[in-house]
Amino acid sequence: MQTIEFKQLEETLYYKKLENGLEVYILPKKGFSKTFVTFTTKYGSVDRSFIPIGEKESITVPDGIAHFLEHKMFEKEDGDVFQKFSEVGAQANAFTSFTRTAYLFSATDHIYKSTETLLDFVQEPYFTEETVNKEKGIIGQEITMYDDQADWRLYFGAIENMFHNHPVKIDIAGTIESIDGITAEHLYTCYNTFYHPSNMLLFAIGAVDPNEMMAFIEANQNKKEFPEPTPLTRLFDDEPTNVAIAQRELYMDVQKPKVYVGLKAKETSLSGMDMLKHELAIHIALECLFGRASSFYTDVYEKGLIDESYAYDFSLEKGFGFALIGSDSNEPDALVAAIKDHLENADGMFIEQDVERIKRKKIGFFLRALNSIEYIANQFTRYKFNDMNLFDAVPVIEKLTVTDIQEAFTSLQGVEQQTVFKILPVSERTE
Repeated sequence: MQTIEFKQLEETLYYKKLENGLEVYILPKKGFSKTFVTFTTKYGSVDRSFIPIGEKESITVPDGIAHFLEHKMFEKEDGDVFQKFSEVGAQANAFTSFTRTAYLFSATDHIYKSTETLLDFVQEPYFTEETVNKEKGIIGQEITMYDDQADWRLYFGAIENMFHNHPVKIDIAGTIESIDGITAEHLYTCYNTFYHPSNMLLFAIGAVDPNEMMAFIEANQNKKEFPEPTPLTRLFDDEPTNVAIAQRELYMDVQKPKVYVGLKAKETSLSGMDMLKHELAIHIALECLFGRASSFYTDVYEKGLIDESYAYDFSLEKGFGFALIGSDSNEPDALVAAIKDHLENADGMFIEQDVERIKRKKIGFFLRALNSIEYIANQFTRYKFNDMNLFDAVPVIEKLTVTDIQEAFTSLQGVEQQTVFKILPVSERTE
């Protein structure tokens, strides 16, 4: 077992790659009574076209299947797995994102029993056509619920505008039509391809003894048999750097218009330290330009163009990235014009004094976040799947310069990379 020390943060991380390929990271935290464990596969909603393990030809599976599979993993022949966790006082959950599927629990007692339950249920799939068809109705209701949520539609509407071909533009849950085509065979194909231990990571944090926990996990895995790991082949169509749709609107039952300006990232091939530096630089750039201490925020707030829903963010993964800036607004067109004008004049707005202030703020946020084992557990795996380390964030932020931030932000600045998506009240429809 390796130890990785982050002396500046006074953290020691324990790591071992098991014989079956599973990577295990353990981070003990003094003074905590709770333990948080995540078991995550590098498989998300964008992984719809791939070569199945043991096959030579590629396939494309129905949209929403990664999320569907996550739901089905909890149902076993002998009942629901949530019950097993609750019997020992643990709280379990799961989520599917664009690029990963995570299963997790938190508990203050019976940690090893819950860890065993977590490992065993994720590594023992059980699907039948009958249970799959039953799940279609449940997930169909979930899709319908999200279709009625204006903020969710705003988010995905902006993403749909940006991308021509990349499956990030498809809702993580798929559509009612797409999930109707899912079969038990599809689920087993995806499971066998992406849920091999060599494509997964287990992370434990909190009141945990690293030696005991590592030995327990290794013993659990040694009792099981897995096929030899093989390289995964994921297939994606070429994606242009320009947006697919420059502007679009949707009418819904809302009281006030909602708008996002989307900025499609040009630089999406980075990984490791280069990706970490680029990502952090853009987050700082966005705060310089659009944060609540910026001249832009003061201006649009005083003009009444934004309200408390105002937000901006940046997301980056291998193969895609985007920033979103927007708010509920009674004057969405005026807000869009203000955002675009500010972007056009962004080059001279990265002032060293402001950058240093925001860097200190980011470092402070990160150091406070290290007191949240939930935050660390959820973020650590995402970073590792991109060959980054969460605990490198502070030293990287400290070294960022104004030039670094300016150069990083140029990857978002092309006019052809901008899109606008609005949700307007039904009462404003004119046709």
